[in-house]
Amino acid sequence: MRTGRFMTFGVMLAVGGLLACGGGDAADDTTTTSDAPATTGTGTASGTAAGGLDLANVQLPEGMTPEMVQAGKTAFETTICYTCHGMDASGTPLAPDLTDAEWINTDGSPEGIEQIIRNGVPTPVSHPAPMPPMGGAQLSDEQIQNLVAYVYALSHSN
Repeated sequence: MRTGRFMTFGVMLAVGGLLACGGGDAADDTTTTSDAPATTGTGTASGTAAGGLDLANVQLPEGMTPEMVQAGKTAFETTICYTCHGMDASGTPLAPDLTDAEWINTDGSPEGIEQIIRNGVPTPVSHPAPMPPMGGAQLSDEQIQNLVAYVYALSHSN
């Protein structure tokens, strides 16, 4: 009888964790502010994006812009990503740090980051909460690309 109660509590705790990490609606607003840093001809970002992300030393891949990074930050903060990864993306007990160069479930390339966002992480290597596809949110292709840019910039800014 006592084991059944612990089992029920464990299942409820797991479901609660999954609900906290996934779900919610995607933000429709992917606009950027005019103070976003510009790129140089080499694709290197200059300046600091709103929110304190220093882009001065980030070499963005071709097709990725500081404006996308800023829009990705907005999407991260409004589509429940922060619930598991933390508002500053430095990780929580449920999900990994996205600000360091250590990658657990992918190689850290834009393609790898996109695959994780689109497909989720059903069996994470080192954290207890699986990530549902798109974090459980409904994301447009543009929002996904912006999130890829933000996470890439976070992990390549040091």
